[in-house]
Amino acid sequence: MRKLYVIGIGAGDPDQVTMAAVKALREVDAFFVMGKGAEKQQLVDVRAAILDEHAAAPHRIVEIPDPPRDRTPADYNATVLDWHERRSLLLEEAFAGTEGVGGILVWGDPALYDSTLRMVERVLARGTLTFDYTVIPGVTSVHALAARHRIVLHRIGEPVHITTGRRLRDEGLGTGSTVVMLDADCAFTSVPGDTYIWWGAYLGMPDETLIHGRVGDIGAEIVRRRAELRAHKGWIMDIYLLRPAE
Repeated sequence: MRKLYVIGIGAGDPDQVTMAAVKALREVDAFFVMGKGAEKQQLVDVRAAILDEHAAAPHRIVEIPDPPRDRTPADYNATVLDWHERRSLLLEEAFAGTEGVGGILVWGDPALYDSTLRMVERVLARGTLTFDYTVIPGVTSVHALAARHRIVLHRIGEPVHITTGRRLRDEGLGTGSTVVMLDADCAFTSVPGDTYIWWGAYLGMPDETLIHGRVGDIGAEIVRRRAELRAHKGWIMDIYLLRPAE
């Protein structure tokens, strides 16, 4: 493999794929796909639809099993670093068996809460393989959330803080507005009730769900609706924006 494209493909709507991504897709000979399990078939279907429409023919799909990891570890950073190492070894093996141009499709943008670039850097750091790689930015779920709720992410002149559900529960709201990702436990229930929340799940997909209001008024509704959606589909991708009362 002489070149690798790491391609952001948006939050879930195939129409969010950029022209730069389309051009890159058409150069790829083999796409590397980390499997997420049968319950996330819809994600596979969206990815397949993007490739069917934009990728050049013929091309190969190289499926790589995603190694399991502890989701509630005592040492979060050490557990994630170990997971990254195991994933990078699987990618290195797949890269070694590929000629031409490779591609990895990344939900949203590769620069925001995604480990793909870290794993590519690990592969290159070992020195066994050498190849060039290019990153194609994508529409993030942060942008999709703001667009679907028709809002600006921040008040005039204020900062935006992007964090995880775990850190929100441990550290509280940041200065200005706070975007929360990777929240499996509805950490927004820990913030003051007069905080405004804009919540979205499955952004850009047929099951997209949007709710907004004061946490004290609609927080329980989001918790209930989120549980229903997850039970129905077996998985959920959601994100929300929090803003303290003025």
